[in-house]
Amino acid sequence: MSASPKSPTTSITCTSLAFNWPDGTSVFDGFQVAFGPGRTGLIGRNGSGKSTLLKLVAGELTPAEGAVRTAGDVGYLPQNVTLDTTLRVDEVLGIAATRAALHAIEAGDASEQHFTAVGDDWDVEERATATLDQLGLGHIGLDRTTGEVSGGESVLLRLAALLLRRPDVLLLDEPTNNLDLHARRRLYAAVDAWSGVLVVVSHDRELLDRVDHIADLRTGSAARSASVEGGGGRRAGGEVTWYGGNFSAYEEALAVEQEAAERMVRVAESDLRKQKRELVDAQVKLARRKRYGQKMNDQKREPKIVMGARKRAAQVSAGKHRIMHEEKLSEAKERLDDAVEAVRDDDEIRVDLPYTAVPRAAPS
Repeated sequence: MSASPKSPTTSITCTSLAFNWPDGTSVFDGFQVAFGPGRTGLIGRNGSGKSTLLKLVAGELTPAEGAVRTAGDVGYLPQNVTLDTTLRVDEVLGIAATRAALHAIEAGDASEQHFTAVGDDWDVEERATATLDQLGLGHIGLDRTTGEVSGGESVLLRLAALLLRRPDVLLLDEPTNNLDLHARRRLYAAVDAWSGVLVVVSHDRELLDRVDHIADLRTGSAARSASVEGGGGRRAGGEVTWYGGNFSAYEEALAVEQEAAERMVRVAESDLRKQKRELVDAQVKLARRKRYGQKMNDQKREPKIVMGARKRAAQVSAGKHRIMHEEKLSEAKERLDDAVEAVRDDDEIRVDLPYTAVPRAAPS
């Protein structure tokens, strides 16, 4: 079965997006970003708004301001999947009515309503079975209830429903959280087969190494936009920075950025020390000139009018020098602040290590 979308030119565009939680906490303000064809891994610190962004794109949340536009149908797999345990598998897949009409026609009922219900989906059962097989769910069948499936199987079942729909845009929020190694590999294969617009939020390194670009949702003004296929984006207090390639390529690029940023910090620190020394030297020189001028005045070696003019000129010159050196010192401090801010504080784990244990399945 092919998981290719129906249109090769789909995209997601968020324009001047604003969203606040009921307690007034601002998540996005004037946020702008665009996702083009291809597979994008959306990463960032916890609380940076990744899951909220997917919900806004999927229509699960409504922005306070701005607009979200998607060219085509959107399929969304939430982070926490819960299924009505009384539903049959074919109901979760969204094909129950079509199956019922097919069975009625096969039984000899030629009512027009059945043909209308089937439409062009004469092979829906075959496609559904193939999709379940693709995700390792072939043993479940279409007539069992979802109360008989595990938590990990529930996630894959929801994904199967999306793949059957063949949406133009696919959004996945932490899809491997409740999957064992075998199920993860099935999901990886589905991601590999996707060729349209896919945005996945994940801490799973192996999954992120299967994407075409990384969109890093950062906080802090140090983030810079380096757009590839997608568009750069800003959020309240931060930006989306784009990196071409998978997560491994992102790490390599980030290491280069870090080295350059740390080098700029060292340069800025050296410049700040220099400006401080020059300010002290200038103050010492001005103090010496002032003492010399006072000495000349006390000894009255020059006419009073000449000494007055010399004093005024010295005061003006001293003021200019003080302002000039203070401005240079202030600029040096700003450069150091900017350089320090550009250095990533990545003590927080951003991705999981490769999985070494099988998680327990959620109770059915």
